[in-house]
Amino acid sequence: MSDDNLRSYEGYFQFHDPITPILQKRRKATPVSEVMRHDRLVRTEFFNDFLKQDGLCYGLNYFAFDRGDNIGDLRIWRGANREDFTQRNAQIVDAIGPSLMNALIRARNNTTNAPSLRFSQIAPGIGLTVREAEVADLLVTGQTDDEICGKLGFSKPTLRTHIASIFRKSGLNRRSQLALFLAEQNHHL
Repeated sequence: MSDDNLRSYEGYFQFHDPITPILQKRRKATPVSEVMRHDRLVRTEFFNDFLKQDGLCYGLNYFAFDRGDNIGDLRIWRGANREDFTQRNAQIVDAIGPSLMNALIRARNNTTNAPSLRFSQIAPGIGLTVREAEVADLLVTGQTDDEICGKLGFSKPTLRTHIASIFRKSGLNRRSQLALFLAEQNHHL
């Protein structure tokens, strides 16, 4: 997007944006057309005076959260000569969501004085695989089994296998203990 158009968002359109607040409440990648039909969107001031200025027509948004805080987002847009995003496109973005979230957390931790420790950062020390660390990080954020399976693209039996392995390797036996374990590890840094 052009710098001038981004400034117009900051100065005006963020207060007249009919889609972003709704998309931000979702905890998964979402095509814009799921929150507002495209034929309605193209009749809005937001579309005609903001999105269209840079050739943006069809969007897909993913918002990353760390323990309830929005820490960043990924917004993908296509031009009018392309097709709208599908549920399959959203599933692909959801599959990379945990990695994006962890990258944003690492980037934020490099610029702040109070790091928010994640299992992905201590996985080798307690013997977790990369996948187990992703599962543990999602469990700490309060994700449901269905949400974790959807984001990581596997079945509930596979999730249960990962959770059992996390508990065995960490010496814990309840999900509620995971956040306390991270807090204790943070104090040992």
